[in-house]
Amino acid sequence: MRTIEERLQEHKQASDRMQAPPELESRLRNALDRVPNKKKKNEAVLWFGLSAAALVLIIGTYQYPALTYYGNKMFNMELNASSFSEAAEEGYGQVVNKSTTLEDGTVITVERVIADDNAFTMHYSIDRPSGSVYSSGSFRYNVGNIQGFMTNSSTIGGGGNSSGDERQYEGVYSFEPISPFSRTLTVTFNEWLENGERVSYPISFKFDASKAMKSLVKEKISQSVSVDSGVMYFESITASPSSTLIKGHIRIDEKEKHWFFGKTQLYVNGMEMNPTRTQVQFNKTTGLSDFELRFDALPTDVISSIELLVKESSGYYKIPESISLASPSDQSIKVGNEKLWIRSVSKTDTGYDVVVASKQFTILDKDNIFAEALGSQIPVSSISSGRPWDLGNGNVLWERTYSFNTSDRPETLHLNGYHYMKTYNKRVTIPIE
Repeated sequence: MRTIEERLQEHKQASDRMQAPPELESRLRNALDRVPNKKKKNEAVLWFGLSAAALVLIIGTYQYPALTYYGNKMFNMELNASSFSEAAEEGYGQVVNKSTTLEDGTVITVERVIADDNAFTMHYSIDRPSGSVYSSGSFRYNVGNIQGFMTNSSTIGGGGNSSGDERQYEGVYSFEPISPFSRTLTVTFNEWLENGERVSYPISFKFDASKAMKSLVKEKISQSVSVDSGVMYFESITASPSSTLIKGHIRIDEKEKHWFFGKTQLYVNGMEMNPTRTQVQFNKTTGLSDFELRFDALPTDVISSIELLVKESSGYYKIPESISLASPSDQSIKVGNEKLWIRSVSKTDTGYDVVVASKQFTILDKDNIFAEALGSQIPVSSISSGRPWDLGNGNVLWERTYSFNTSDRPETLHLNGYHYMKTYNKRVTIPIE
């Protein structure tokens, strides 16, 4: 595996070698001298061509960093750190050092930014004035979106630490990727005052897209995994120096009312990667649910295998079951692959309430549940939302109240099935080119 120093040196050498051939000017001049004079009817075309060339020149001059960014991608000039923190320690990215001073003398400084395909990461510091220190209770600052040309990137996450004397806080915030055509970016820090008022402090700085870091792996996956309630489609993987991002979408059966994303693991060279974020969002355009799975950055640039493991996801257990309500207790009842607890059966003003507990993602199918009393079937009239039941041993179950309008005490509870978190262990191998 190459070290970060070796990769930085390779990038510098490659950049130094990127220059026009010495004979290019004379070759172009000779070619122009050989062009015959055109007739007047071609003058309009000539003027149009010159205008277009001038426009391209203006755009190219203004957006040179962005064009350099895309040029590096097209010519495969890859530069990757084995970890984001390593890249920052090596001074990679763009130095900013822009500050703003709050009314009480606190100084907020944007120190460095690093951009890649998966995120825009900002290193910043907050220095308290002399005589005041930090405490967890006095921390009252947050960060808004990064804004610029074609850019309005929301935060992904952040964190940091206070110095030993608690006068300085050093933090890192990650944002959604920004447009490489942004020349000036603005980040807004917010301070919440003791009276509840929010004061905003924008910091603007120039952005050089040519310093963006490129991705180690950027591949289409185009594979799917079927589960009980639908299909999970894995579309792409992008492994940048800051993180590894898996994108896809879910096609859920129309009749399905419950969906649990579950757990999908990423393995690189047989080693499990640490997950950092799972996001599922409904797409109004497609009518599907898009998902993003974020993991830590790849630990090496020598990749022999990449594999996804759909460990668990939404499942449905369908089989008629009858559960006795004669003796409610805190003892579990095995129903299929899961356990249920009949905690109580109590009389109410309108009938009877049956309290049933289960794991958090085990939900009885309410469309096919009823109680039986003296030979009569009584449909459920209402179901409460789930509430935690702390067992006191580190485990927490969830209970719901099922209400039945009947004057007779229910004897049995009938259900047709339940939704739960099912183990699949289905693998998706990602080809590496």
